[in-house]
Amino acid sequence: MADPIHACIARWHEYIEAGNAALLDDLLHEDVTFYSPIVFTPQQGREITKLYLAAAGGTLGGGDKSQTDKPVADAAGSFSYTKQILSGTHAVLEFETTMDGKYVNGVDIITCDSNGVITEFRVMIRPLQAVNLVHEQMKAMLERLQS
Repeated sequence: MADPIHACIARWHEYIEAGNAALLDDLLHEDVTFYSPIVFTPQQGREITKLYLAAAGGTLGGGDKSQTDKPVADAAGSFSYTKQILSGTHAVLEFETTMDGKYVNGVDIITCDSNGVITEFRVMIRPLQAVNLVHEQMKAMLERLQS
């Protein structure tokens, strides 16, 4: 029997490719915890997590798994996952993109339950210039989404 994370991440990639927030309703646990690289406190619940993921998608851009071998420098502004490690109920997905000409590198650390539903989502970003830029743009995107 395959680890639950495999089906979970396959569904996550479907969401990334489709950009359809409705897919998150079945993918995110009602009590999911979201850890943002921008916000000090963990965010609790499906609705706030959907808001942060929508803001991240609007800020970092959409992904296309078929381009994961393509260096980000060759596709300015495009988001892509470059590596993934899946085991049991845990995944680490490394991503790259560029924003305003600056290289952004980070990881999504995802935990799911035995049903393949995401219970915890952590995002970490580097380098510092990227963190500052993402912070600035995420703040603006969240304000637009909440108005």
